[in-house]
Amino acid sequence: MADHYEVLGVSQDASTDEIKKAYRKLARQLHPDVNPGEDAAERFKLVTHAYDVLSDDDSRRRYDMGGGDGAGGDFGGFGGFGDIFETFFGGQGGGRGNRPRSRKERGQDALVRVTMELGDVIFGAHRDIEVDTAVLCETCQGACTQPGTSPATCDICHGTGHVQRQVRSLLGNVVTSQPCGSCSGYGTVIPHPCGSCHGEGRVRSRRTVSLDIPAGVETGLRLQLPGSGEVGRAGGPNGDLYVEISVASHAAFSRDGDDLLATLEVSMADAILGTQTSIQGLDGQVDLEIRSGVQSGDILTIKGRGVTPLRGTQRGDLRVAVQVVTPTKLDSAQRKLIEDFAKKQKAPAPQLAQFQQGLFSKLRDKFRG
Repeated sequence: MADHYEVLGVSQDASTDEIKKAYRKLARQLHPDVNPGEDAAERFKLVTHAYDVLSDDDSRRRYDMGGGDGAGGDFGGFGGFGDIFETFFGGQGGGRGNRPRSRKERGQDALVRVTMELGDVIFGAHRDIEVDTAVLCETCQGACTQPGTSPATCDICHGTGHVQRQVRSLLGNVVTSQPCGSCSGYGTVIPHPCGSCHGEGRVRSRRTVSLDIPAGVETGLRLQLPGSGEVGRAGGPNGDLYVEISVASHAAFSRDGDDLLATLEVSMADAILGTQTSIQGLDGQVDLEIRSGVQSGDILTIKGRGVTPLRGTQRGDLRVAVQVVTPTKLDSAQRKLIEDFAKKQKAPAPQLAQFQQGLFSKLRDKFRG
């Protein structure tokens, strides 16, 4: 018997695609409808047989090891011209792989959005989320039929889910297979659909999903809850639920990575003399020491009072920028005191700093530093 690789004109290390391409070319040249004659017909059978052996990984392995062809039949194991048609054109042949569809389908994924306060981001939070989704029909439990009834075999395709038809092509009469239009390829029909779900096996409903949101989440982050999405048709597996986080802005605090940022207004007198104060943080009181001579733009750092990182345990810092507030309304006595202080201080005239930079730029750069 001729070597299968030589018959197809390919090397022994040829890929599956190369073998298929070579077979298609030879089969079109040698098919009896295109090239009549006994010699062409015999070569066509030989080429088809060689392809059937080499296109299957197991039979090719046995052939390479000298274990025989592992194939047989007039067309090398093909189920007829329908399978040849499938090889040529990528369509559905009439011999193999035509099975009824399953009514069970995976459910769709669902997306909900949850808004969190900035304070909840520090340690994480628990949420009970209301989700409008598809749930299993309690009446039929996903069977799609009325209780006490069952699907019936389709009398058009006789349960195969496909119908065959014969068409004439370049290769002669070929048999093609298509999904049955009567049962939509399921092989069965439902003569008595469930009245609650109308044969879907699922109904729309609202349900509550409990969710533990970890610390450190940010706006735009999506959390995945596998199997918490919609139930599939006919009781198919659930899809996934995605929860998109949105963190609400805060009036006093903002976030920079794992750090919290804030601005503290300090009176001119407290800035000159220094003082002790406290502020209400997102997780309780925070004590601050304002040193004597503090300047606008100075940063007070409180370690460990920031945000817990998403994949960590050590919290960031709370950084408070000082803004010295200059009084705008003074009575005569207060003004006299300031004038006397200025005379005694003998401060130089106002002048540009060596590097001109606005207050907000200074605050921004110091925060980032």
